[in-house]
Amino acid sequence: MTQTAKLILEDGTEIEGTSFGAYTSVAGEVVFSTAMTGYPENLTDPSFAGQILVLTTPMVGNYGVPGEELYESISKIFESDQVHIAGLVVTYYSEEHSHWNAAKSLGDWLKEYNIPGIFNVDTRLLTKKLREKGALLGKIVAADDVPFHDPNQDNLVAQVSPPGVRHYGTGQHKIVLVDCGTKTNIIRCFLERDVELIRVPWDYDFNTLDYDGLFLSNGPGDPKRCAATIGHLQTALQQDKPIFGICLGSQLMGLAAGGDTFKLKYGHRSHNQPVRLTGTPRCYITSQNHGFAVDPATLPAEWTVLFENLNDGTCEGIKHQTKPFFSTQFHPEAAGGPQDTEFLFDDFLAAVAQYKATHSK
Repeated sequence: MTQTAKLILEDGTEIEGTSFGAYTSVAGEVVFSTAMTGYPENLTDPSFAGQILVLTTPMVGNYGVPGEELYESISKIFESDQVHIAGLVVTYYSEEHSHWNAAKSLGDWLKEYNIPGIFNVDTRLLTKKLREKGALLGKIVAADDVPFHDPNQDNLVAQVSPPGVRHYGTGQHKIVLVDCGTKTNIIRCFLERDVELIRVPWDYDFNTLDYDGLFLSNGPGDPKRCAATIGHLQTALQQDKPIFGICLGSQLMGLAAGGDTFKLKYGHRSHNQPVRLTGTPRCYITSQNHGFAVDPATLPAEWTVLFENLNDGTCEGIKHQTKPFFSTQFHPEAAGGPQDTEFLFDDFLAAVAQYKATHSK
């Protein structure tokens, strides 16, 4: 039986559509992604926690959802062990799916996690509104009404960061991964490069561990909510071991260095964001998903911008002038989009190897 639902925005806009997934009501921040592929990656990315995601591609669900496979005890396909979005908005939902590795429909997958979807929505018009006004609070109302809620007021990182310390691999370099909502492909990228990975929760004092390099993961929400992580990172910045941050990790590095962050008007969420390596004409096509960025004007003199977004000029990464600390706002590990910048993992591990060679006992 077809059931209707409404998408209601905080500016008073109401859009009626058709419900799929769970028939329930939910509130969150409405954001859009222009990615044409990879909705299993988007939906399981912890960075989307608390957000109602609008997909601009005209058809969604046609290739279903793949079955679970494991690689070194982690998912081989998905970016976490659950769907993290608050709700999904699409133009057309294909109830019939066809793909060689599909195990279920997108609608059934959303039902497993009690997440609502709505289709028959003009997502082009909706995206135009979001581009004019910026990200808006919204809600999908299917059954009972719910109040608006701003997820950026919550510590979303604490909600998605798994408890306990986990170990992966037995490689030559010992890397600590601070899990603020890490995408699983980050772990895969490291395990393919002969490392021993120690995965710790967002508020864990990693300075108590023996490690060769420190990695700061992506994650959702306002980085200023992660005061514990910033404090531990400020201590780590006093030594010389290499540090690499991605997305939220880049923002945390900027805050720990003494800089500031700000909320972007509507964020960067797509597979084709052009990014330039500062001081060169070299441009990379990147995958992105974030709503906050580092304000380069607030960085201390010993820090500089490493990458720049060619669409709006925002900071896409920072680096220390003399120490092996650097970050990217984009995702070099992305699987659904371009992988042009995966070499940054190699650069980080090369810095780790150099540090070990010059600091060996």
